[in-house]
Order: sequence, then C-alpha cells, then structure tokens
Amino acid sequence: MKRHLLMPAVFIIIVSLSAPGCMPAQKGPQKIKIGVSLPTQRDERWVRDAQTMREVAEKEGVDLRMQICDNDAARQMSQCENLLAEYVDILILAPHDASSASAIVDEAKAVGLKVISYDRLVMDADIDLYVSFDNFEVGRLQGQYLVDKVPKGNYIALAGAPTDNNAKLYRDGALSVIKPLADTGAIKIVMDQWVTDWQPTIAMNLVQNALTANDNRINAVLAPNDNTAGGVIQALAQAGLAGKVPVTGQDAEVTAAERIVNGTQAMTVYKDTKQQATEAILAAIKMVKGESVDTTSTVNNKKKDVPAILLKPVVVDKSNIDKVLIDSGFLKRSEVYR
Repeated sequence: MKRHLLMPAVFIIIVSLSAPGCMPAQKGPQKIKIGVSLPTQRDERWVRDAQTMREVAEKEGVDLRMQICDNDAARQMSQCENLLAEYVDILILAPHDASSASAIVDEAKAVGLKVISYDRLVMDADIDLYVSFDNFEVGRLQGQYLVDKVPKGNYIALAGAPTDNNAKLYRDGALSVIKPLADTGAIKIVMDQWVTDWQPTIAMNLVQNALTANDNRINAVLAPNDNTAGGVIQALAQAGLAGKVPVTGQDAEVTAAERIVNGTQAMTVYKDTKQQATEAILAAIKMVKGESVDTTSTVNNKKKDVPAILLKPVVVDKSNIDKVLIDSGFLKRSEVYR
C-alpha cells in the first residue's frame, strides 16, 4: 500500500520539475570546437599559421584544439584520432604525408565530420574544402625568376619533401619554365633532388655534393622554400659563392628577408599565411553552421574535384621587399634590417 501511495507523489514531483521555470538552469550554447592538425613548428611560416589560427579562433569565440605531429605521419594519425575523441565539430588537416593522411579523412568521415585540407592537399580522400595557394604558380614564379637572371649555366634543382603534394606542384611549376631551356642545352641541370622533410641540413649536403662534383661551377639554385634556401646558402658560403649564385625561396620568412637585403638570397615567394589561416578558421565556422563558403576554383585530388580557396603568391626581391613585406605589416622593418 505504501508503494502505491508514493507513486502519485513521485509523478507530481516529476511533472512539476518539467514545468517551465522549474528545470535546473541549462548551460548556454556550446562553443564550436575546431580540431587542427599541423605538420611542424620547425619552420617560421608554420609557427605563424598556428599563431594566427589561435588569434582568429579567440576573436570568433570558438574552441580550437591544435596538435603538431613534428613531421611524423603515424603521430599525426594518432593525434587526429585524439581530436576526434574530443568530439571536435570539424577537422582542419595539413598533412605530413599527402597519401597516408587519407586514412585520417576516412576516420573523420566515419563519425560524420567535414574535413578542410590546409595548405597541403590530402590525396585520394573525400575532403570538403582545400585552403591553399596556387602552388604550381609558386614554382613557376621561382623558375621564371631564375631563367630571367641566369638564362644559361649549371642549375641545381631541389624539390621539397616527396611526401608533400605541394612539393610536387612547386617542382612541376618551376620545371615548366626551366626544362625548355634545358632541352635546348642552354641550361644544364646538374642535380635534381628531393629534400626529405624540407630539412635545411639535407639541402646543404646536397649542394655541397653538387659543388664538389662540378668544381664549384654552379650558376643558379632552385631552393623550394626559405628553410632549404638557408641550407643552400650555407653550402655556397663555404665555397665562397654566397651572393654570387641566385637562390630562390618561398614563405617570406624573416631570415630570408634578411638574406635578400644582404644579397645572399635572390628572392622569396610571399604567401600571406595570415590570410590563409584566417580563411581556414572562418570557413570551418561557416561549414559547422551549415553556411556556404565562397570558393575560387576546384582542385582534383584523384578522388574528386575539391572546392578550393586558392590565394595569390607574389615574388619578393630587393626591389619590392619594403612595399610587399614591411609596408603591409607582414614583417617589421627592425626585423628585416637589423
């Protein structure tokens, strides 16, 4: 009898608690949670990317969860699994290995997440957006700069990491300009090598070998980025050739800007990574909210034509370094001319 008598009372309590104004206070709307996986912080440009993403996320009031894999594909996979376990709403992925990273995308898709491929294209994967630069054009600008300065002579052609699809695009772009002159015999490519993980020490060793094999008769060096350019210039300096042999680069790092001013690096390709990082975070927010993202083109990754936001690269040398890098606020005058 007591059991039956208690039931109406329990029912009344439950009903009264469910009435408006009687429920416990509910939390406000949850912040959008964005997972980010970057390959490295060894290069100045990737440090800038991470910093800008954090600043934009804070400004927009979103929760940013960032992991750095230190150029380790297995670690990147594990870190991304951890991000998925934290129930992020979307994943921004800059792959260390363009091919194996497709497994990361597959896992994200299995739990219903959209994936933005950042800077580097994930190959053969169902990614939703690609945010980068026209990377073939980056390489073409490097190659064109060299052939304009040195239309004849011995060239060293270095490419970035073979695991990075962008490195292939840079190389293709540069060789689209250099190879026609090589075919005529005006240019002789005495070395054509990839630089594992973009490491400057590897670039330095390769150039040292090429200098030795060619009795220091090197007229131009295609360096894929500013970090490798630093290693190249070290090797040239040891042979007394720093400043005498044009060396390319990209990313507009402070150290590269200093070298351009000092005459040891001929040029860099400026890519506004602040704009790139900002575009990625803002696009991620829109995609989580179900809003459309304005894209500029599509890029095929061997699985699909991926909607893309491709930003424009700009050549920088001593003639325009102040206007492009300093006046824009990208770098400080005190950093470049210290």
